Amino acid sequence: MRTVTSASRTGPRHAAGFWAVSYAFLVVMAFSAIPTPLYALYRARDGFSSLTITLIFSAYAVGVVTSLFLAGHLSDRHGRRRWMVPAILLNIVSAAIFLTWSALPGLLLARFVGGLGVGIITATATAWIGELHAASRPGATPRRAQTVATAANLGGLGLGPLVGGVLSQWVGGPLTTPYVVALVALVVALVAVLASPETRDAVRPALPYRPQSIAVPADARTTFAAAALAAFIAFAALGLFTSLAPSFIAGTLHHASRALAGTAAFLVFTAAALAQTAAAARSVRALLSLGIAGMVAGPLLLILSVWLSSPSLGVFLVGGVVTGAGVGLLFKGAIATVVGVATEDRRAEALAGVFLAGYLGISAPVVGLGLITQWLSASTSLTIFAGLLVAGALVAARPLVGHRTERREPVPA
Repeated sequence: MRTVTSASRTGPRHAAGFWAVSYAFLVVMAFSAIPTPLYALYRARDGFSSLTITLIFSAYAVGVVTSLFLAGHLSDRHGRRRWMVPAILLNIVSAAIFLTWSALPGLLLARFVGGLGVGIITATATAWIGELHAASRPGATPRRAQTVATAANLGGLGLGPLVGGVLSQWVGGPLTTPYVVALVALVVALVAVLASPETRDAVRPALPYRPQSIAVPADARTTFAAAALAAFIAFAALGLFTSLAPSFIAGTLHHASRALAGTAAFLVFTAAALAQTAAAARSVRALLSLGIAGMVAGPLLLILSVWLSSPSLGVFLVGGVVTGAGVGLLFKGAIATVVGVATEDRRAEALAGVFLAGYLGISAPVVGLGLITQWLSASTSLTIFAGLLVAGALVAARPLVGHRTERREPVPA
């Protein structure tokens, strides 16, 4: 058995491919978040409850987790392009379903299909961006690639709600125009990826298929588990702002603008991306320390915003920005930690494990939040959710901050 990589064949195409794949990653993640400010329209049109909204959102997360488990690691064996192209195609199909079947079953199916594509693309694009960077800049550190990949991921999740909110607020066809715009951008992304150079050829002879497993060094399992918990907590915070935050803004805070709901999510994810960029030169330990601090302070501000004598949109938005910055730094630190303990031939597999933990975080806790809002007030529900975020960040702090990243040989875990 032999794995042939194409990273040694450097040239201008690899530099162009670096940005093409980054663009595709950004567009897919943006499309996945476009429905965020539109849920209020579906709710008004069809009378959906908060629980129904969370179930629609969770259909996406179920799709992500399913494909991460079944296919997120397969680009290590078969090549990056071979799996990224169908991931984009799945999102194109999802956009088509949104446009042609807007009833509840169609919304559930569209979110699930889109989630399948996102689950494939997360680890695949992250690994491919790193390899294209290494091929176009031999000898350079991977920091730039890590920053661009995580910024495309989180930046896309922020751009989607902004585009969806603005288009639905001020352009005709609020439940169609955002998806048409996304569909065009996805087709461009597909063309860009098809033109990008492959960096990892197929393994020959082909190995028997197996679902996702996680390979980390035996003495780094505690560190990997802490990184997975950090991803779980970070994505749980993101899940709040991509599912129920518009309902909190419209209900508890009394601001019904869809553009405002999209802007709120945009601020959170932009803060995450900008924090990563600003801290690009920081050590992994510093990233994790700052990220955990943000994940403590931000949720506490969210709690304060809804318990003031007059609930404050401003404090809520500031809490969202601080939380977003914490999410960006914590997630970047978790990714860097896992890259440091994984070997090259198992890197996408290890990354898929982290994303698997992350998307479990973006689904299960948010469903729990949707459930408790059926019996408790929105303010109480948000307080419980935010308190659990703070507790989780503190639990992950010690094994992550105390770990020194270094490369070792992996063993199955």
